[in-house]
Amino acid sequence: MIPCPGGYAAAVSRASDPVSVLLRRVRRPGGGEPFDVLIRGGRVASMHDGGSGPGVVGTDGGVEPVDADGAYLVPGLWDAHVHMQQWALLRERLDVSAASSAAQVLRLVADHLAARDAGDRGPLNVFGFRDGLWPDEPSLAALDAVAGEVPVVIVSGDVHSAWVNGAGARLLGVAVGADGMVREGPWFEASRDYEEAPEALREQLVARAARAAAGRGVTGIVDLELADNVFAWQDRIAAGVDQLRVRAGCYPDRLEQAIAAGLPTGAVVDGTGGLLTVGPLKIISDGALNTRTAHCRHAYPDGGHGVQEWSREQMLDLVTRAHRAGLATSIHAIGDRANTIALDVFAAAGVGGSIEHAQLIDAADVPRFAELGVTASVQPEHLLDDRDVADVYWPGRTMDAFPLASLAASGARIRFGSDAPVSPLDPWLGISAAVARTKDEREPWHPEQRIGAALALACAADGRDAVRVGDVADLVLVGADPLGTDPVRGLREMPVLATMVGGRFTHRDGI
Repeated sequence: MIPCPGGYAAAVSRASDPVSVLLRRVRRPGGGEPFDVLIRGGRVASMHDGGSGPGVVGTDGGVEPVDADGAYLVPGLWDAHVHMQQWALLRERLDVSAASSAAQVLRLVADHLAARDAGDRGPLNVFGFRDGLWPDEPSLAALDAVAGEVPVVIVSGDVHSAWVNGAGARLLGVAVGADGMVREGPWFEASRDYEEAPEALREQLVARAARAAAGRGVTGIVDLELADNVFAWQDRIAAGVDQLRVRAGCYPDRLEQAIAAGLPTGAVVDGTGGLLTVGPLKIISDGALNTRTAHCRHAYPDGGHGVQEWSREQMLDLVTRAHRAGLATSIHAIGDRANTIALDVFAAAGVGGSIEHAQLIDAADVPRFAELGVTASVQPEHLLDDRDVADVYWPGRTMDAFPLASLAASGARIRFGSDAPVSPLDPWLGISAAVARTKDEREPWHPEQRIGAALALACAADGRDAVRVGDVADLVLVGADPLGTDPVRGLREMPVLATMVGGRFTHRDGI
């Protein structure tokens, strides 16, 4: 695994250059006359207004003409926070995310088990419960009564805990109390092996998930799976899973391995045609809101303040060691106290980085992101998933939750992601959430923190605010104007007509 010289821009396609493409009659978001775009060598070679005529010079020979018929051209979209293997596996499991009580989850589990083939005693994998507002509580005895000796593992929607029965606890090798819950560190440790499906099935599901992502305009992801992501994606790309660019992150338990391999952040991994680059070190500093483990200044109703998995001193050591090896660091921080500590760590280290989630931020900390060169890597769809539970567990503080407008006004660098499987790997959901701060008929949640569609689109496009000549041809054609459509339904249901990575189509539907 030796990085190619030249970095990301040095290799924009796979083994051979893609066929040159002439996109005819595309439009810019916001309106204007149609124009033509010529793509050569994986880059935008020229753009010419007036798509009614030949438009672009130098199109002799080897050019595939594609009539976009007025589709809107936007930069390729990125998801800055994905757990790809978990997303691929969990999207196939029994989904209980709509359940509003433990009793409803138990009924869903019972119904699913009753529909199984007789004699099927294999584990039941379930995903999506959110118990923060339930009128009842998870129970080991209740799940045992429903499932008996069939191992049941119900992963929470925030992926920071699981509800298991006795057989499930034995399968995981964990001890649980009367509630049947395993949370945070013990769950992450147990899930490393549990989430490993048979390799052939796992890779089939990852390939399916990659195709689905391309179908929503995704051209790149930052994969923060709890795995050897560089190795995994080398194999995937070699096997033909080439729809996405991937920045492969690692965790503290693999830091020494990454340092020894000499793979700094941004290095292009050899043999992947420029699709795979080394991502950041990720540190999970606190928990999550629904699990009531996000580290906050104020107390939760049970008197706790959440958890701080790594101390300031421990994180400073990790960030410093990573920086010396050329690795950037991303720190997971959801609670306001966790965000302050993460910013303090970057300040003490004298380096920038990113804070993953940046969910609850004290007003005094907002300007520090820009001052310290720290990116706010946010998952806007979470603000809609968490609005009700935040009102209960963060009373009087929700004006500081997902303060996108304040971060933007301060000059902070903002990037969007999904944290899939916590929310779906679909950037249009996050764009809509940031612009509308509602997804239905409810009033917007803290509308003062809405941002405009143009900024939201750029945050979802890795900072690219437009397509320009000379750009790598990671492009998306959509069927509606992202700047002029309804911010709720129009953006959430955006029709994606084509996606290109390095000038190569990874998705086509109607073009």
